[in-house]
Amino acid sequence: MVAGETSGDILAGLLLDGFKARWPSLQAVGIGGPHMQSRGFDAWWSSEKLAVRGYVEVLRHYREIVGIREQLKIRLLKPGSKRPDVFVGVDAPDFNLDLSLALKSQGMKTVQFVSPSVWAWRADRVEKIRRSVDHVLCIFPFEPALLSAHGIASTYVGHPLASVIPLEPDRGAARRKLGLGDDDTVVALLPGSRASEINYLAQRFFEAAALMLRAQPAIKVIVPAVPLLKNAIQRAANQSGLQVNLQILDGQSHTALAACDVTLIASGTATLEAALFKRPMVIAYNMNWLSWQIMRRKKLQPWVGLPNILCKDFVVPELLQEAATPEALAAAVMHWLKVKKHAPEKIIAVEKRFTELHLTLQRDTSQLATDAIQKILEG
Repeated sequence: MVAGETSGDILAGLLLDGFKARWPSLQAVGIGGPHMQSRGFDAWWSSEKLAVRGYVEVLRHYREIVGIREQLKIRLLKPGSKRPDVFVGVDAPDFNLDLSLALKSQGMKTVQFVSPSVWAWRADRVEKIRRSVDHVLCIFPFEPALLSAHGIASTYVGHPLASVIPLEPDRGAARRKLGLGDDDTVVALLPGSRASEINYLAQRFFEAAALMLRAQPAIKVIVPAVPLLKNAIQRAANQSGLQVNLQILDGQSHTALAACDVTLIASGTATLEAALFKRPMVIAYNMNWLSWQIMRRKKLQPWVGLPNILCKDFVVPELLQEAATPEALAAAVMHWLKVKKHAPEKIIAVEKRFTELHLTLQRDTSQLATDAIQKILEG
């Protein structure tokens, strides 16, 4: 298995639960993080090695990433050694599809968990998927029909987080866990789980929070931090001058999302988690200028945030690149707080949309994924 970055590690960890139930003597090796390792996964490299987004950022780490992929391929195909029965790439398509292609050419069964988002951008990647993998495990219901039209076998397995996150999150319990009161106004900042995201987003998120506190000094700000990035996040907070009413947490992103009134959040898987927690949000992103220009030209839909893509509507605002100024971010978050106070029916409408989305994504993912892989192994 290969999972890139924190979100992939979480998804793969949930998948491993189903694997272990079906195959108790399972041995799983490759690239992963703490969630996978807690299930007995043997991580030859950390998933953090692949936690890079953007063309320019990838180029900076290109030699290291390609080197890891080549070493992994050699190790998996080593003459005289027992080869794995199946390779499962978890997200990270730029890394996994090339590796899958090499392994498949040598007779190994290959599966991709999380379809590359050819419906959002880079539609040209469809042919590469067809050549590289035997089966795709799709987390969104519309994907199998799209892949089938291109001759790609797939199964809709739902999104594993939809079964982990409760349909009705307990805000009170989450607040008590973080020492927050029921009447506190709480804003969660989630600037990302990659070092590049922290570099481009954390400072402006904290500057936005400082502006919010000037307008409403009682606001409590909570920031779940990936342990490896906690120091960088703390430095960004210090540089912004934000020191009061601030909690930087060790992980606990789900607790933070359950506890908050609104979240300012980096575009990515975390936005879907926020939607599953039924939270109003402001989605933001900023990256290297050249990477942004390249990605913008390949974009196929008007939305970037997963909740908006899946709802096919701007349910929540998106502030991207030059639009993601601290002033604009602060104003967008404060708007949600005003809506909550003066027009709560609008918050209820958002919660209803996200509840409908939750129900659509809620399946026994690990069981369905394991069933699909069993058929591939028997085929």
